[in-house]
Amino acid sequence: MLFRESAASLTTRTHLEGRLAQLLSESFLYKHRHRPHPSEVRSWERSIPALTNALVEAGLGDVEMLLEYGLPLTSKRADVILAGVHPATGGPSYVVVELKQWSNAYPEDGDALRCRIDAYPRPVLNPIEQVRGYCDYLVSFNGALERAPESIAGVAYLHNATEFGVAGLRGVTEDRRGRMFTGEQRGAFLDYLRSMLAPKPGAEAADALLQGKVRPSKQLMAVAAEEVRNREQFVLLGEQRLAYETVMSAVRKARRSNHKQVVVVAGGPGSGKSVIALSLLGDLYRRGVPALHATGSASFTKTMRKVAGARKPEVQKLFRYFNSFMDADPNDLDVLVCDEAHRLRKTSANRYTKAALRTGRPQVAELIDAARVPVFLLDQHQVVRPGEMGTVAEIREAAAEQGLECTVVELDSQFRCGGSDAYLHWVVDLLGLEGNAPTLWEPDDKVRLLTADSPQELEDFLSAQRAQGYEARMSAGYCWRWTTKITSSMTSLPADVIVGDWARPWNLYGDRSLLGAPPAPLWATDPAGFGQVGCVYTAQGFEYDWSGVIMGPDLVWRTDRWVVDRTASKDPSFTKATPDEDVDRLVRNTYKVLLTRGMIGTIIYSTDPETREKLRSLVTPAAEVRTSE
Repeated sequence: MLFRESAASLTTRTHLEGRLAQLLSESFLYKHRHRPHPSEVRSWERSIPALTNALVEAGLGDVEMLLEYGLPLTSKRADVILAGVHPATGGPSYVVVELKQWSNAYPEDGDALRCRIDAYPRPVLNPIEQVRGYCDYLVSFNGALERAPESIAGVAYLHNATEFGVAGLRGVTEDRRGRMFTGEQRGAFLDYLRSMLAPKPGAEAADALLQGKVRPSKQLMAVAAEEVRNREQFVLLGEQRLAYETVMSAVRKARRSNHKQVVVVAGGPGSGKSVIALSLLGDLYRRGVPALHATGSASFTKTMRKVAGARKPEVQKLFRYFNSFMDADPNDLDVLVCDEAHRLRKTSANRYTKAALRTGRPQVAELIDAARVPVFLLDQHQVVRPGEMGTVAEIREAAAEQGLECTVVELDSQFRCGGSDAYLHWVVDLLGLEGNAPTLWEPDDKVRLLTADSPQELEDFLSAQRAQGYEARMSAGYCWRWTTKITSSMTSLPADVIVGDWARPWNLYGDRSLLGAPPAPLWATDPAGFGQVGCVYTAQGFEYDWSGVIMGPDLVWRTDRWVVDRTASKDPSFTKATPDEDVDRLVRNTYKVLLTRGMIGTIIYSTDPETREKLRSLVTPAAEVRTSE
């Protein structure tokens, strides 16, 4: 939340000081570590006064206004939440308000859930559905609302719009959690506010909402089976819902008129790509629409087969690999959901491929051919192996070569790392992925960041978190040789990851459970995976509450910059033919993946003394929590 005040007080501040947008901008910079977009500042300047004036005119000046309220465990923000007393029940009453400056908006391709605004290059989600999603999400994750779901309502206020200008948006059903008023309906909007809020102070209700216990995030694997087999488990917000509706619209169009369309969903770690993929697959599966899920990750695919397809072979068969479609009949599927598409390779052929299938055809072209609606979900900064080439540009080009429309949906929010945008920016700056220098970490209220002075301290801290009921894993850069042949004569896994007198095994290699350790694909999700050290290939695509990251000698800090030492890497995918600049980028991307797995927090240790000192200087003492606490 950026700011909190009563409507009357905020109106006075706006009129007398004229600096509300400046106050919000300063708070935004402090919390998110980057400046707000100019369009957002303009919205604060124009839309918030429209709402505060309406509240005061309605006699609701004592209602509390929570501006830019951060939704729990995500970087998404509701424009305003009004907190007060319900005029009929006398209990707390909350109204989530989505403010829009739009004058005109119209449905995209006749689909009212997606709407077009002339000033925007791409369609956006209908604000009625947007605010309804916020309400549903808050009920799911805020304890104060979970106990009283009837206390929350949602409304979109398009204060510059006429009914004629946005009539097409009313094709979406309106209800208590999703309604819309235009500037032309200002009188009706005032009546609506009076029906939801009494002319009484709302500070107590605001306190209760802000102090409501946040429920744990629904970790992807924990609900995958229910999502695919039975019913929807996730609330899709904003661009997530837009991506989902974009695909479903393309499916309807494909079925009506034999139309083919490529959809790309691009977003950073934790932006909900796999949640969208599962939601799509579950909905299509329940509707009987021919669809499959594919990845280039053995760990992710095998985990989904085990978790979502447990004791149900037909569900297991929904999960395939990118190289499974070399000889697929064109458009045999309605939908092919390609998750983790940054792991696309130039071709599907490998040393085991039959000669007849070694056509040299690009893998992306094979996947596009396989379905009427091929969907690619990717994060371009998660390319960690030579030969991986899944980018928006590559997919656009492949679609253009076939004369196909390619629609791109960008996900600008994230749900991992406690929904902390500040932490993700910190990681990107730390590793210099966008040319910036490392910055000091300033603790926020979403995610915790610690450094450890030894690997034992890191492990002890994670063990303490597990004792409190949290999931935790240790992972490391690929800087130690990996014993891949485990024999029956061994009594324990070889302790390959050695730092001084501390030694632990890599996660078990292969698809079989041995010596009490889960197979490699299940390391991130099986509780028995703790005690082994995971690598980027077993961690990528997964999440856990606490992440312990060991930075090896392949990436060290020297005076004023990072130095990548390719000789310190034991990753067999790096060959003599891999250029130095590629190794540099891939090593940094590897640590970005490892540093963004934690939902609650991350603890970091480096094997290099100078690097440890640099990390300590960036993570302030106030942010650190020692195992003795």
